[in-house]
Amino acid sequence: MILASRNDHKVRELGEILTGVELRGLPDEIESPPETGATFEANALIKARSARAATGETVIADDSGLEVDELDGRPGVYSARYAGEGATDAENLDKALADLAGASGQADGSDSARYVCVIALIDDSGEHLFRGTCEGRLIQEPRGEGGFGYDPAFVPEATGPGDQRTMAELTPAEKHAISHRGAAAQLLAEHLSA
Repeated sequence: MILASRNDHKVRELGEILTGVELRGLPDEIESPPETGATFEANALIKARSARAATGETVIADDSGLEVDELDGRPGVYSARYAGEGATDAENLDKALADLAGASGQADGSDSARYVCVIALIDDSGEHLFRGTCEGRLIQEPRGEGGFGYDPAFVPEATGPGDQRTMAELTPAEKHAISHRGAAAQLLAEHLSA
């Protein structure tokens, strides 16, 4: 199965979650389409349709990001380029935290947020969508070495009220068990085994 992405983090993470599935990243010679959709679902389908047309193989594509309530759902579908095209994870995170601190007026800038992931599968039976979320909050002082993206500032609710670790401080197994990508991938795995 091809994952319509060249993001090594995503290929590795989804490969760890989808046990028993041989997952390959998008071949270098296939051009990635522009993500012009207004929703995670639309962007996942854009990528999956492009990869399916180019390869003829079973493909999955995901679109994911962070929605911050105080920022009216931003960065949302722009999570990977929130600080501009070509921005690093650190630049995107810094912009989100600065925007949140300015918008919330709270001393610590923490606020409710969620990670969202939509996985699109295109196989011989058609197109299928699987959506997962992970509720939590952002903190102004990033912590942890694991994960990527906004993980160092995202404290998930699913670990319990006494656990203040960020996603970047969780083990890969702990993260997969509660993450938005893990939830969407679990729905995908259930569909594939049905």
